[in-house]
Amino acid sequence: MARALSCAGAEVIGPCPSDRAARAELEERRPHAVLLDINLGPGPSFTLADSLKDIGVPFVFITGYDQDVIPGRFDDIERLQKPVQLRQVVGAISKALDGLQRQ
Repeated sequence: MARALSCAGAEVIGPCPSDRAARAELEERRPHAVLLDINLGPGPSFTLADSLKDIGVPFVFITGYDQDVIPGRFDDIERLQKPVQLRQVVGAISKALDGLQRQ
């Protein structure tokens, strides 16, 4: 996915294999948007999702899990079901960025 996004013109940071690695990247730079796998490392990445919301970085969940696994506080966040196609990811990220511009 990272290679496909790079070929589509995105500057890709990562992938980050763990919550800790993702937080380290966030300390170094502020991404325009994030693709967030629910299972980032040993467990759910919902605390990272909370942090992204707090700092205003739009994100999209990408997961193999059903919607009911995601806490209700993230009902406004798009969820892409694995496996995903590049056009789905680009569309979801574009939508998330568009929502940020409207705020």
